[in-house]
Amino acid sequence: MQSTLSVLALLASAVVAVPDTRSPGSPSSSVPNTFPDFTSCLSQPSVYSCENTTQIANTCCSPTPGGLVLQTQFWSTYTGLEKQGQKLPKGSWTIHGLWPDNCDGSFEQYCDLSRQYDPAPPAGVPAYKGPGVDTFIKEFGRDDLLEYMENYWINQGAPNKNFWAHEFSKHATCTSTFDLACYGPSYKKNQDVINFFDAVIRAFHQYPTFDMLASAGIMPSNKTSYSLGNIQNALKSQTAALPYLGCSHNGTVLSEVWYFSHVYGTEQYGTYKTLDTTTASTCSSTAPIWYYERTKTSEHEVRK
Repeated sequence: MQSTLSVLALLASAVVAVPDTRSPGSPSSSVPNTFPDFTSCLSQPSVYSCENTTQIANTCCSPTPGGLVLQTQFWSTYTGLEKQGQKLPKGSWTIHGLWPDNCDGSFEQYCDLSRQYDPAPPAGVPAYKGPGVDTFIKEFGRDDLLEYMENYWINQGAPNKNFWAHEFSKHATCTSTFDLACYGPSYKKNQDVINFFDAVIRAFHQYPTFDMLASAGIMPSNKTSYSLGNIQNALKSQTAALPYLGCSHNGTVLSEVWYFSHVYGTEQYGTYKTLDTTTASTCSSTAPIWYYERTKTSEHEVRK
């Protein structure tokens, strides 16, 4: 026993301490930061977007002119790519996007073609032929972000990464707080793309549509329909504003919701003040509204 202890003590004394060369407070992994440089905004008065009485001097500090921000979601019942593993999250709506409407309800799109990553854009916009935006996420070491997007930001009939590229190219490039100038001289290529994806997910978390409807007794069903008023009231009771509801099949099948907001500060980190929709619902105000169950093989369990 004594000889064993002696050997252990000898081994312990031989261990050479390796100094920690990391800077104080630095993480153990080397995942790059993606936040912008908003230090110049500290000397600017903060306002809710679209509510300023004077022109915004620094457009990195408040989304302008696209200050009417829409957090948009889909309710789909299938993806068309189930065999490839592209499925819908059980117990949740899915992300559509984060849109910068102008304060009068109009909007711009594809504002910076140097940041155009959409492989199938509308006519007049050159198609992107480079690596998918999923590779941008991987290059930043953000496996956590990619996993979340694959679970909750789901395309129909085409790969998810194409949808993400479309949303960034069409909308983020028209949102002033994601302009390249807002990232300062230390900007890293595609930092703005990752920053936008994080902002979309942050906004999505603010509006848990499935849970808000379920708490009012409104669940997906192939047997029970609902009135438009009941669905609107369930969401308004939790958000203090009337969202846009979109329906297909002559206004009888629920498929979309858009939450309208003004933002205090930046779209990335500011406070959202939800407002009534500026767009009339395409759902019938008289016919029953169907909120259909998903095809069982089209959804999977995920952690929220």
